[in-house]
Amino acid sequence: MGSLMAHHHTRSVYDRLTDRLNRFPQGAPPSEHLFRILSILFSEREAALVAALPIKPFGVAKAAAIWKVGEGEATRVLDELSSRALLLDLETPEGRRFVLPPPMAGFFEFSLMRTRTDLDQKALAEFFYQYLNVEEDFVRALFAEGTTQVGRAFVSEPALSSGNALHVLDFERASEVILTASHLGISRCYCRHKMEHVGRACAAPQDICMTFNASAESLVKHGHARRVDVPEALDLLAQARDLGLVQFGENVRESVNFICNCCGCCCEAMIAARRFAAAHPIHTTAFLPAVDAAACTGCERCVRACPVEALAAVSANDPRQPRRTVARLEVDRCLGCGVCVRTCRPGALTLEPRPARTLTPLNGAHRAVLMAIERGTLQHLLFDNRTLWSHRAMAAFLGAVLRLPPAQRLLATEQVRSRYLETLIRRFA
Repeated sequence: MGSLMAHHHTRSVYDRLTDRLNRFPQGAPPSEHLFRILSILFSEREAALVAALPIKPFGVAKAAAIWKVGEGEATRVLDELSSRALLLDLETPEGRRFVLPPPMAGFFEFSLMRTRTDLDQKALAEFFYQYLNVEEDFVRALFAEGTTQVGRAFVSEPALSSGNALHVLDFERASEVILTASHLGISRCYCRHKMEHVGRACAAPQDICMTFNASAESLVKHGHARRVDVPEALDLLAQARDLGLVQFGENVRESVNFICNCCGCCCEAMIAARRFAAAHPIHTTAFLPAVDAAACTGCERCVRACPVEALAAVSANDPRQPRRTVARLEVDRCLGCGVCVRTCRPGALTLEPRPARTLTPLNGAHRAVLMAIERGTLQHLLFDNRTLWSHRAMAAFLGAVLRLPPAQRLLATEQVRSRYLETLIRRFA
């Protein structure tokens, strides 16, 4: 009886942590594999403490009050969790702040962004593979719900014509993210490291994932990323482009925190883009490749290079060469990354502007609110302190209101999603 009660207690602790993760728009659906992942990353006591933390960044005093411990003990726990990249440790004008990042992009990746001996990375990778690559609930919830997504593709700047280069906005350039970042860090690629442990990794380099700004500062401080300067980061970006890797980064215009250099075979985002193509799981660039059928030789290099299978070889309908093929683009699948353009030796592919740009959120707060509106979880962001009965009651009430059709229609309008929310966020930043 005692062991059975202990088992139920253990599960309830990690269930509470799972509930806490799912109050943020980027959640983690319950699963036996999620339980295994969390039990490797967090002790039972840590899981119970983290489950009580607010969504918004908080200081030591706030954590101490929530946990009902002294500030010295709260600092010790927060430092330990930050040292393992389970929390991000942020230096702000108001002082030191902490935040629990979402699972992705967040502490799932951080656990495999360097080789570690303090946890069983092979077992963790195997559970990640089952949870993310075999089961579909997590990836579907992360990439295929709502219209505002976690990440966006960056255009390969060398693939642009001189004319089109003039129309690329600064936030659409990976090089500009590097040039303007306050901190730069390079880490091991979570996706390829995970696949290495399950015997499925490709030959693309692993030490090439980029973090920036506040995330990079915290990860470098605790040894999960290597500090680099601008020239080295730009050189790594050029290497990634030359290898045909796609730049997939945080879907914001300001203070981008990560850019992954993704292969089509290992990387979660590219796999999701193929698996859930109809849901548009990655925000696209402002460009599309155009195929000059007369110049296309049917070599299929672009077809093989595309990470999301947006190009196919089809019959050229040439009576003089019945077997000749040409490339055909599936527009709804295309990221507009330009990887295919750089592989085309005859020059039959060029990047052309899309008819309209998609909305890129201002910053992480804007994106979180948009995602919360679309996923019906805005109440959790507004009433964040779950230790207070009043917050729990108001969250339940607001959640019911937001599910009413008039509220849903209002919040879905383009004006509210972009101009109104962006103005509020700028005012209260």
